[in-house]
Amino acid sequence: MTQPAPSPPTVVEVMWRPGCPFCASLRRGLSRAGVATTEHDIWSSPEAAARVRKATGGDETVPTVFIGDRALVNPSTRQVVAAIRAADPTYQLDSDPTRGRGLGLRRTARRTARASARLRKGSSSSDERAL
Repeated sequence: MTQPAPSPPTVVEVMWRPGCPFCASLRRGLSRAGVATTEHDIWSSPEAAARVRKATGGDETVPTVFIGDRALVNPSTRQVVAAIRAADPTYQLDSDPTRGRGLGLRRTARRTARASARLRKGSSSSDERAL
C-alpha cells in the first residue's frame, strides 16, 4: 500500500521595502509569532515588485504577504497567522524561545500586569478614603 505524498510545506513570502514602518512592524510581529518567512525587497527585486503590482491592481503596496496563491495586502500579524492556519492546519509555528512568547502573549501579559496594578492602587486608595 502506498502512502499519500506529503503536501509541500506552506511558504510565507513577505514583500517589503526599506524605510516602510508597516513592513518593519509586520516582519517583527511575524518573527515574534514564530512564522518562518521568505522576504523580498521590492526595490531590489523587479520580479517581486511585479508580483505585488499584479496582486494589488497596479500599486506597489507593501507589506504584501503571499501564502501559496493567496495575497494579503497590508495585513496584521494575526491576519497572516489566521491565513496560514486556514491554508495549512498542520503548520507549526516556530517555538524558538529567543523569538518571544508568541502571538499576543506579551500584550496580554502587559495588560494583566497593568490591570493588577490598577486594582492594587484602587484598593489602597479606597482604604484610605474609608479612614
